[in-house]
Amino acid sequence: MFGFSRKQAPYASKVRGAVGRDVAARLDANPAMQRVELAGAQIYYQLDFLSAERCEALIALVDANRRPSTLLSNKGGPDFRTSESCDMDRNSPAVKPTDEAVAALLGIDPAHAETMQGQRYAPGQQFKAHHDYFHEAESYWPAMKASGGQRTWTAMIYLNDVAEGGATWFPSAGIKVAPRRGMLLTWNNMKADGSPNELTIHEGMAVGEGVKYIITKWFRENRWSGAG
Repeated sequence: MFGFSRKQAPYASKVRGAVGRDVAARLDANPAMQRVELAGAQIYYQLDFLSAERCEALIALVDANRRPSTLLSNKGGPDFRTSESCDMDRNSPAVKPTDEAVAALLGIDPAHAETMQGQRYAPGQQFKAHHDYFHEAESYWPAMKASGGQRTWTAMIYLNDVAEGGATWFPSAGIKVAPRRGMLLTWNNMKADGSPNELTIHEGMAVGEGVKYIITKWFRENRWSGAG
């Protein structure tokens, strides 16, 4: 577990802290999950979470519906996030099994999950270092708070191997994860006290050769307003 002083950290939350403990306990008890040995953050992975056939089907969806990726904040420049994205209908027969499997793995109510998003990175495309959690001092925070609150866990699945580049790099944590088809990577964006964990800053490194496909699912502390 993490260590903290008795003074409560800014933006701490008992609810988010409990979510972190519950999900970590569930993943620790799952023999298929591997925990990254890191004192300051909760990061896990599972090999072969998705079959090759499921990966290919999701890649086809991304290719058919991709659009330029966007940023929530207006502080990034034009080269900050240069990938393409695809929002996936959680009720689609092609998406629902994966969408529900990720929520079941973490043990989080699917209604707390945002729409699963596919991403495509062509050679040279990247997503520079960023946090998945919302910065509560930013102008966008009131809208995010009203739509479900802070993000807790992130789950990412690599849909293909990449010939060169495209790693997910956590520079502050000292972890670099190379794409591997079917592998799920998940982490808690919060510390043990429910405050944002700066160590989870990560980068989708530029692809050198080939095309990288991933899907990402973010979970909120409360029910997400778009869950239906």
